[in-house]
Amino acid sequence: MHLTDEQLEELKRLLIEQRSTIIERLENQVKDVEDVVFSGGDELDRGGLEGSRLLRYRISDRETKLLKKINNILVKIEDGTYGICEICGAEIPFERLKARPVTSMCIKCKELEEEKEDG
Repeated sequence: MHLTDEQLEELKRLLIEQRSTIIERLENQVKDVEDVVFSGGDELDRGGLEGSRLLRYRISDRETKLLKKINNILVKIEDGTYGICEICGAEIPFERLKARPVTSMCIKCKELEEEKEDG
């Protein structure tokens, strides 16, 4: 494997910290929603609350997806398949993984994917 044990441990630690932060934020959002009482106030107040709720939902949906990605990456670390591009099979450099530990593509494949999305 192209990553040393120390590099893998560092990346694993980053992912676990990121996972803990996301879980904490999601738990706090649930508490915030439970604390909001939709009685009283005028229609504008209720509209503002609804807008905030929808925004929180979109953010929590995105964070839930990231959480799943982190969990999948932690499995890959354990089974020795982390750091390999899912598209071309090339080794993803440590510097890229450190900057974005949840990446599953090398720079070249990621750029090609983005070109397809833009085109």
